[in-house]
Amino acid sequence: MIRSEFALEVNELTVSYGGLLAVSGVSINVAPGEVVGLIGPNGAGKTSLIDAVTGFTSSRGRINVDGVSVDGLSAHRRTRLGLSRTFQSVELFDDLTVSENLMVAASDPTWWSPIVHMIAPNFGRANGAVDVQWALDAVGLSAIGSSLPTSLSHGQSRLVGVARALVRRPKAILLDEPAAGLDTQESRLLGARIKEIAGTGIGVLLVDHDMGLVLSTCDRISVLDFGEIIAVGTPIEIRSDKRVLEAYLGTSRSGT
Repeated sequence: MIRSEFALEVNELTVSYGGLLAVSGVSINVAPGEVVGLIGPNGAGKTSLIDAVTGFTSSRGRINVDGVSVDGLSAHRRTRLGLSRTFQSVELFDDLTVSENLMVAASDPTWWSPIVHMIAPNFGRANGAVDVQWALDAVGLSAIGSSLPTSLSHGQSRLVGVARALVRRPKAILLDEPAAGLDTQESRLLGARIKEIAGTGIGVLLVDHDMGLVLSTCDRISVLDFGEIIAVGTPIEIRSDKRVLEAYLGTSRSGT
């Protein structure tokens, strides 16, 4: 049951590295079943924001997942509360099948796990297998669960990375450049899959340089430049926003 109108709430998020302010007071919300885009030029602070929201770097501000504060929690505890992400590098285990790679992501090991598995080797695996199959179905890869990563195309590998982030059935998922290296057809397929994922009630925050993907997939888009949000709107509004055009042309701060 959703306790909040937002799957993910980020309020006044600030990230700094020494004297460098990478993200400055950014607020962004994602409702269940909504796809929100986050775009901006290289160095705008997009990945820094994802790292901060998911607990991989320290930050200031407030972050809620399904109405529950995750402020100060480690990355794995945020994952347990329903926050998931992909990485720009997929990094699959080549000696494990696709399903086994997802099973690793679905596992939640504790110090007593080895003892439990010695007594009952299959304990907890049934539900994990269901989640693995659901995640593969969600990205259209149900037929390749037994394949090794080395046999996959680049596009399939990217989708496995998305499935890995879905396997714990998150409330919100943050996609960091999922279309990197994909051709036009693969990008269209990815966009369709992202919409289907959102259709299950998961909130999606999409960060990507593929403007075709972002404009055709997202319900709303926020634009980040020099660590600050400079525009928020629908794809149609963002497409014609003068501030956005200036930022991408490199004239937003130079005055040229």
